[in-house]
Amino acid sequence: MISLPVRYALFYPFHLCAPDTLEYLLAHYGSIHFRDYMALRLTPFMGTTAYQDRMGDTHPDLVKSGRLVQGYPVSGPLDGAAIAEIDRDFADPQWRQLFHAGLQEDRRFQRGLFDLTHAMRIGSTLVPGPAALLRLLEPQRAAESCTVALVQQWARSSSTLEDAYQFEYGLALLKTAAAQVYTFRLARAHGLVPVTDSRTHYRLLSHTIARKGIDLPNEYVAPSQGHPSL
Repeated sequence: MISLPVRYALFYPFHLCAPDTLEYLLAHYGSIHFRDYMALRLTPFMGTTAYQDRMGDTHPDLVKSGRLVQGYPVSGPLDGAAIAEIDRDFADPQWRQLFHAGLQEDRRFQRGLFDLTHAMRIGSTLVPGPAALLRLLEPQRAAESCTVALVQQWARSSSTLEDAYQFEYGLALLKTAAAQVYTFRLARAHGLVPVTDSRTHYRLLSHTIARKGIDLPNEYVAPSQGHPSL
């Protein structure tokens, strides 16, 4: 019998995964690697908040055995190379359309970026979740110019409600593209196979891999029915 080479998974883009996904990964990979929660520093005075929880908190035995590897930091300000990579995704019409379609059609992707369960604060205005979503899904947003510098500019000042919507959409783009950049970096640096159970993130990363023309595997684990959002 010929034994297959052992492969090692990098779960993306989240810092946690559902129990059924973890079970699948443990059955198919020698070890599963997790990043820490990503907290981006947009300006010296503004950024997203980090959560300190890790997969190993509930699976210390897997950490001890080496099956679960964690502690890859992905927080802080973006460096110049990351900004250039993100701006290339932003300038790619197909990538932008995949992102926008994900917001429209993929409820889990949508919930991972916006908290729409009750009301959402857009700038200084509290807007009902469904109303905010309708504004965020306006079709022109998929084609509007966006760069990291513009998102940073919008973060500093959103004088009107439309400016605030523009910032929220741009921030969602930025978080998605930045997580993708870190997936590339970690996978290439440590010889890992990127694996996700998020359909839209899989499509976005696959598109960027094809555009770059690089040799990097990318695998999708279909979530079981009733999979919780993360």
